[in-house]
Amino acid sequence: GVYRHHIPAVVRQITGRSEFMTAYTPYQPEVSQGTLQTAYEFQTLISQLTGMEVANLGMYDGSTSMAEAALMAARITKFDRISIMDTVSPLYREVLDTYAQAPGLKIDTFTSSQTELEEGTACLIVQQPNFFGYMEDMTALSKLAHDNGALLIVSADPISLAMFKPPGDYDADIVVGEGQPMGVPPTFGGPFVGLFACKQEYIRQMPGRIVGKTVDTKDRTAYVLTLQTREQHIRRERATSNICTAVALIALMSTVYMSSNGKRGMRHVAELCYHKAHYAATLIDDLPGYSAKTDETFFQEFVVECPLPPSELNEKLLDYKIIGGLDITAQVPNGMLVCATEVNTREEIERLAGALAEIGTGK
Repeated sequence: GVYRHHIPAVVRQITGRSEFMTAYTPYQPEVSQGTLQTAYEFQTLISQLTGMEVANLGMYDGSTSMAEAALMAARITKFDRISIMDTVSPLYREVLDTYAQAPGLKIDTFTSSQTELEEGTACLIVQQPNFFGYMEDMTALSKLAHDNGALLIVSADPISLAMFKPPGDYDADIVVGEGQPMGVPPTFGGPFVGLFACKQEYIRQMPGRIVGKTVDTKDRTAYVLTLQTREQHIRRERATSNICTAVALIALMSTVYMSSNGKRGMRHVAELCYHKAHYAATLIDDLPGYSAKTDETFFQEFVVECPLPPSELNEKLLDYKIIGGLDITAQVPNGMLVCATEVNTREEIERLAGALAEIGTGK
C-alpha cells in the first residue's frame, strides 16, 4: 500500500539539490562519486533495517521487487513452482502473475492451514505485516519453507521493522518491500522505490545495481558499480534483471529519512503508528454494527466489518471531510481496511469514530 507518514523538512531540502535531481545513474558512474556514495549509504541502511547481509540500489517498487525475488529464487533452486501466501496483497499477486508468465513459473496459493509445500517449490512468499495488517508467525513459516527445500521471501513494511523482529533474525533468504513510507509522499501512486536485500551467498543472482566501496590507485576511498556481470551489461538471456532506470532519487529520499530519524526516531514513529491504530480499533469496535478484528497482532492497519457496504460508507465519510478505509469486500464481506499512522491525531481518530457511529445509525 501507499501510506502517509511525516516527512522531515531535511528530506526535501537535500533531495531538491541540483546534484541529485535526476533518476539516472551516470553512464560513467565512477565520475559521480557523490551519487554512488549516497547509493552505498542506502544499501547499508537497508541491510541494517532488514537484518540482511547485502542490499541493492533499489527496484521500481515493492511489487516488482517481490516478483524479481521470485524469479531469483527460481534461478537459485532450479525449481519452477512459486508458493505465495493468500494473505499477500492482491495487487502484488497480480504483478507476480505477470512476471511468471514468460519463464513459465507455476504459482501456488498457500494458506495458514497447510503444513507442507508442493514438491519442486522454489520459494514461499510471505507479507509482513500481511495485506490485512496482521503479523504472520514468521518463525514457523521460515522453518516450513526451509524444511521443504524452498527459500523464504519476505515482503516487509520498512517502518514496522524498526519495532518488530527483522527478517534476518528468522532466517529469511530474500527480503523485499516498498520504500515509500520512508520519506516519499503518496504522489498519486508513484514513483517509489522497491527495497531488495538477501543473504551474501545469493548476491550474484540478485537483480538491480550494487554499489561497492574500494580504494583507488592513490589509496582514496572510491565507490563503484560492482558485480556488473549479473546485470543488463551482458546478454539479455543471461542477465539477472533488465531494470534500466535506477530510482536513485527516490532511494535518496529514503536514505535521508532513515539517517535523519536514526534508529531511535524510526522506532518512535513505529510505536506511534502501532498505538494510534490500536486506539482507533478500540473505538470503532465499540460502535454498534461495527466489528474491528483485534484478536491478532497488528501494526498500523486492521479490518473492520461494517453495517453497510464500504463503498457507500466512504461516500458518506466524504461529507465529513474524511477519506475512509480501503474497500476489501472482495476478501471480507462488508470489510474495510483502516490505517492510522503517526500523522493522525487523537482528535482525527475520534472524529472518524464519531462519523462512523452517525452513519451506522442512519443519522
